[in-house]
Amino acid sequence: MLERLNQALDHLETCLDREIDVAEVARIAAVSEYHFRRLFSALAGMPLPVYVRRRRMTLAGAEVLARERTLLDVAVRYGYGSGEAFARAFRSVHGIGPGEARLTGAVLTSQPRMSFRVVVEGTTTMRYRIVEKESFRVVGRKATVPLVHEGANAAAAAHLESLDEQTIVRMKGLADREPEGILSAAVHLTDSREEGAEVDYWVGVVTGPEAAAKDLDALDVPAGTWAVFDNHGPYPSALQELWRDVFTQWFPSTPYTSRPGPELLRTRPVKTGAQTDSQLWIPVERGSGSAQA
Repeated sequence: MLERLNQALDHLETCLDREIDVAEVARIAAVSEYHFRRLFSALAGMPLPVYVRRRRMTLAGAEVLARERTLLDVAVRYGYGSGEAFARAFRSVHGIGPGEARLTGAVLTSQPRMSFRVVVEGTTTMRYRIVEKESFRVVGRKATVPLVHEGANAAAAAHLESLDEQTIVRMKGLADREPEGILSAAVHLTDSREEGAEVDYWVGVVTGPEAAAKDLDALDVPAGTWAVFDNHGPYPSALQELWRDVFTQWFPSTPYTSRPGPELLRTRPVKTGAQTDSQLWIPVERGSGSAQA
């Protein structure tokens, strides 16, 4: 898969001076557009549109300083219909407008071309199984929280603490299928997996698709395939490392790709640094391409 991902990046590089067909880029990678965007964000540490803008502005910056084209010509070449839109994008990357850069010969910022490879660090033991699951419903309470890659997520913890005992008892009474008990579900609102990106964060239980959920929020989840990872380690760092490794090591090394759906986590929150057992469910499907390391 990594070879195909790098071929896709090579193709993307040839399209920086025109509109990019992300579906075609994903086709070269032999994955869905959804999975390509998610995987790119996890591997690169930034969403695909941010990388594309930075690469375009890197090339545009060199042309601005070369003075061989007018600023409007440079703007049009890199897909901007007006000098104002180009100037905003240029300033967001370089911290200075193109006109000022040309006049002062300012130092600009460069975004290098990316290529991907797997570095196996051995930090997380990735035990997993593949589960085919019928449609179900997550019933509980929902809040929108930011992603936190290291340390405790204060917003998620506050949401959990806001649940009264009566609500928790009601939710437990509805739980009737795997994964059992109180769990959390994360629905990503964008392609980004950057620190601070927003997700809909559910605390609830898994129950049947027709289960009544009076006064509770409900998330209907269609039937599909899930990769289930068992994890044991210090809370929450072991979990955060597992989440990272699923996207940066497991997906690039297997024939599976991600698909739309909530990421489910069953764990027992404990004092920071204490050991705990957890189970992470990621919605997946078998990709069309073969896995390559």
